[in-house]
Amino acid sequence: MIDPLDRPAAAAPLPDLVLYGKPGCGLCDEAREHIVMLLAQREASGRSVPRLVERDITADPSWERSYFETIPVVEIAGRTLELATSPARVEALVSVALDAVPERAER
Repeated sequence: MIDPLDRPAAAAPLPDLVLYGKPGCGLCDEAREHIVMLLAQREASGRSVPRLVERDITADPSWERSYFETIPVVEIAGRTLELATSPARVEALVSVALDAVPERAER
C-alpha cells in the first residue's frame, strides 16, 4: 500500500504578476517593457515565470482611487511596488516572491 504522505507535494501554482496602469502612461509602457524582458531572462535561466496580467485602472473605480497617483504599480504574491519604474526594484520584488528558499529546520 502506498502512503499518500510519501508522495511529493504538488507544486503550488505561481502567483500572477499584475501591472496596474492606464492607457497613455509612458511610465507604464516602460515598466511593461522591463517586465517582459525580466520574464524572458527568468525563462532563459530556467527560473519560474509568472503570468503577466495587466489591469487598466480606469476600468475599476477602486483601482483608480488606489493607484492613480502611483502607477505603474506591480503586485505579486501579496507584495506591491508602487511607482515601479526601477527595473532592479521590480526584479527584486519578483525574486523575493518566487525565488525565496525556505529556511531549513535546525536538527
